[in-house]
Amino acid sequence: MIYTERIIDAVTVVQELHGRQARKCGGAPYVTHLFAVAALVGEYGGTEEQFIAALLHDAVEDQGGRAVLERIRAQFRDSVADLVWACTDAWED
Repeated sequence: MIYTERIIDAVTVVQELHGRQARKCGGAPYVTHLFAVAALVGEYGGTEEQFIAALLHDAVEDQGGRAVLERIRAQFRDSVADLVWACTDAWED
């Protein structure tokens, strides 16, 4: 499966939302975790929507709650937003 330019758009959003965030354990840039999760999705044959959702899976709980979910829905479609919502543990508004 080949991914489209939507991946670049998702990486841009990831950088905007998480670019200044560090991991709680060890202080590594938080985006490394998001890229690692997305890489696993890709390695195991995930769709583009699943790959994008993996990149954005912590955005709702860490970076803005419902407003961020609706932004994801508008920019990346319902299918991605629904996957992100399913991965969300908590809201941060």
